[in-house]
Amino acid sequence: MTAPLHSDDHESDPDHPGSTVAPFTPETIGAHLDGIAAFLGGTANVIVQLSLRPVGRGVLESTVDSGKITLHPIKRLRTTLSYLAVALMGTDEERARYRAAINESHRPVRSSASSPVTYNAFDPTLQLWVAASLYWGIDDLRTRMRGPMDPDTAEAFYQYCARLGTTLQMRPEMWPADRAAFQRYWDENLATRSIEPELRDYFNALIDLTMLPKPVQRIFAGLQRFVVAGLLPQHLRDEMDLTWSDRDQRRFDRLLRGISAVQARLPKQARLFPLNIYLYDLRRRLRRGTPLV
Repeated sequence: MTAPLHSDDHESDPDHPGSTVAPFTPETIGAHLDGIAAFLGGTANVIVQLSLRPVGRGVLESTVDSGKITLHPIKRLRTTLSYLAVALMGTDEERARYRAAINESHRPVRSSASSPVTYNAFDPTLQLWVAASLYWGIDDLRTRMRGPMDPDTAEAFYQYCARLGTTLQMRPEMWPADRAAFQRYWDENLATRSIEPELRDYFNALIDLTMLPKPVQRIFAGLQRFVVAGLLPQHLRDEMDLTWSDRDQRRFDRLLRGISAVQARLPKQARLFPLNIYLYDLRRRLRRGTPLV
């Protein structure tokens, strides 16, 4: 079962609104990030994001072939991880430049007369859900691997992660006020999410890595299916027809503990890989004037 956000431990104390923890900055946030989480949690997080039907239909019906993971998996991976890197570790100018590039790709992504639901890639409400999913995924996996942060640090980290939405069009005031408010938003909205059959087929193709060469599929698809099942919230796991047992949970916990033990012994720059590499690549592209997306 997916670990909770430990809201009881992390809830803000109304009698002590001031925090002893300094606000995070792009220079300090790296101490709380694990680059490997982008690989481990990526596919499960995509499923959670796209379980909001307008977001899912926007991906399924998109005419922007250059951004489709099924056609250009390496480019799509670069775009996604570059966004995470610049949103969390980039300067305001870098975020603005990447926003402009993403906006160009998002401009055609809007529903047509034949679409079953209305959507627009610039809709800040949809972007709030995507940003919330990203934050939830980062916090959930980090907690599983490292244990919970102390309450003040957890709150400061949460406030900083509003950048996952404000780097695009989500307005700052849309981000739930604190972790307790976020937990209410998350619980209420996650319970309404579901996966339609067409999306299930799309997700199974992602899980099985059908867009990559056969040898890669044979080596990694089974592990990916196991990790996705372990990270998904239970009702989405059920809708994906993924089985999960107590024995699976114990195996998954051992896997994460092993990865965490190795991560803890690595220097900071190694722990941040590949996010730091994608941020470096973004800065190199900015200097050279080459396309960012």
